[in-house]
Amino acid sequence: AAARGCGGVWRRAWQRGAGGPAPAPRGQRAVACNARGGAVPAGKSGLAPWVPVVGLEIHAQISSNSKLFSGSQVQFAAAPNSLVSFFDASLPGTLPVLNRRCVEAAVMTGLALNCSINKRSLFDRKHYFYADLPAGYQITQQRVPIAVNGSLSYSLCIDNKMSQMVTKTVRIKQIQLEQDSGKSLHDDTRNQTLVDLNRAGVGLMEVVMEPDMCCGEEAAAAVRELQLILQTLGSSQAVMAEGQLRVDANVSVHHPGEHYGVRTEVKNINSLRFLAKAVDYEIQRQIEELENGGTILNETRAFDSKLGCTVPMRDKEGKQDYRFMPEPNLPPLILYDAKSLPANMNHQQVVNIDWIHERLPDLPSVKRAKLVERYGILPEHSFTLLNEDGLTEFFENVVKQTQMKPKKVIGWILNDLLSYLKQHSLTVKESPVSSFLLADLLNLLEKKEISSTAAKQVLAELWKGEGKTPFEIVKEKKLELIQDQKELEQICQAVIDGQENEVIMMVLG
Repeated sequence: AAARGCGGVWRRAWQRGAGGPAPAPRGQRAVACNARGGAVPAGKSGLAPWVPVVGLEIHAQISSNSKLFSGSQVQFAAAPNSLVSFFDASLPGTLPVLNRRCVEAAVMTGLALNCSINKRSLFDRKHYFYADLPAGYQITQQRVPIAVNGSLSYSLCIDNKMSQMVTKTVRIKQIQLEQDSGKSLHDDTRNQTLVDLNRAGVGLMEVVMEPDMCCGEEAAAAVRELQLILQTLGSSQAVMAEGQLRVDANVSVHHPGEHYGVRTEVKNINSLRFLAKAVDYEIQRQIEELENGGTILNETRAFDSKLGCTVPMRDKEGKQDYRFMPEPNLPPLILYDAKSLPANMNHQQVVNIDWIHERLPDLPSVKRAKLVERYGILPEHSFTLLNEDGLTEFFENVVKQTQMKPKKVIGWILNDLLSYLKQHSLTVKESPVSSFLLADLLNLLEKKEISSTAAKQVLAELWKGEGKTPFEIVKEKKLELIQDQKELEQICQAVIDGQENEVIMMVLG
C-alpha cells in the first residue's frame, strides 16, 4: 500500500483540457519517443494521428529521523510494528505535532523546482478506508499546499543518441506535505493479510506535475532529474527500490484539436524502467481500445512488470468520495522571509524561506555545466557522470591524482570502468578498482611505460581485487614498454637469428 494520490488536482487539470482545444501535438510515439516533434501516427483506422497526454504524481519520502506528526523513528526494513507511536496507531486523544525538518525539506524542494512558496498553507483530512490506515483518513494539503507553480527542466536523447539531446520543461502544479500509510503484507499461502504500521505517518512530499509529457521516455527522464535534485538537496534519499520514490502516471489520448481524452491512472510505479514501459503500454492500449470502438474508463490500474502490461485495480475515486475537510488539530502553517520575520521572533521556532534559499547547493544542471567547463568534457559525458551515483567524485579523484588529461580520463572511466561495473552489477562505491589504483594505472600509460593494450590487461587484473598495484602487475606480467634502443635491436636480432630459413626466403623472394 502506498500514498493514494492528491484528490482532485489531476481531475481539475484534465477538466481544463476537456473544456477547450487541446494543445498542439507534443511529438512522441507511444513506444519510441520522438523528441523532434510529430504526433503518434494513425492506427488501424487510418484516421488522424493520436496525441498522448501524460502527467505524474510523485511521492517522495522526506529524509528525516522522525515521522511527519510524531516522534517515531524512520528506518527502512525495521522489525514490523516496532516504530509505531500512539499517534501513528490513531489511539484516542493523541494529537499531531508538525516536524520542522519535513517543512524545511518541502520548502527547499519547492525553491529548487522554481515554485512559489506559500507563507500560509493549510492541512486537510482526506478520508478513505484501508486496513493500513488506522485513522481512516490521511492528513494532507488539498486546499492550500506549501508550494505551487514551479517547473522542472530535463533532457531527452533524440533517437537514443546521447550526442543529440533536447531540453524540455514540465510544469509543477504543486508540492504538498502529507503522511504516508502503513503497509499491507499479503500471505497467499495462509490466506491472510498482515499489517505493518512502521511506515504509517512517515513524511511525504507529493510533487504534482501538469500533463505536459507525451511518452514513457519523457516521464522517466523527468522523474530521473527530479530524483537527482532530491538527492542533491538531501530532502529525500529517493531510492525507488526502497519505496522512497513512488510514481503515479496519468495517461490519456486524443486527436489533434480535440478535447483531452478520458484518463487512467497507473499506480505505485517504483522503477524508472517500469515507468517508461507502463506509460507506453497504456498509451498503446488506449489507442487500440478507441480504434476498436471501445471506451476508456476513468480507473486506477497497476503495472504488472512480469507481463509487461497494466491491469485494472479499481474505479477512480471521485473528489467527493474522499470527503475532504480542514484538519481541526493543526493550525495554518506560517512561513517567513527576511522582510516578514518579526524582530522579536525566536529564529529557531520559525522557518525562514530566504535562509533556506541562500543555502541551496548546486543543482544537477549547474553541476553538469561546471564539469563541462572545468574539464572540457562533452555535455553528454556530464549526464553519465551524474546519473551514476558516486561516479562524479570518482572521476574528479582520478583527475586529481593523474597526469593524464581529463578528456582521456573520462574515456577510461565511461568505456572501461563503467562497463566492468555494469557487467558485474556493482555500484561505483563497490568497485574493486579504487580511484587511486586507476590513477596509478593511467600515470603508467601517460608516461609511456606501458601500451594502451597492456593497460587494459592491467585493469582486468586489478578487477580481481588481489591487492596488487598496477606497477606490480606490470612487472609480474612483463608488460612494460622497452625504451632502450640497443635492447630492442638485440631482441630483433635474436628473432632473426632464430628464423634463418624464413629470412633466406624473404631475401630470395
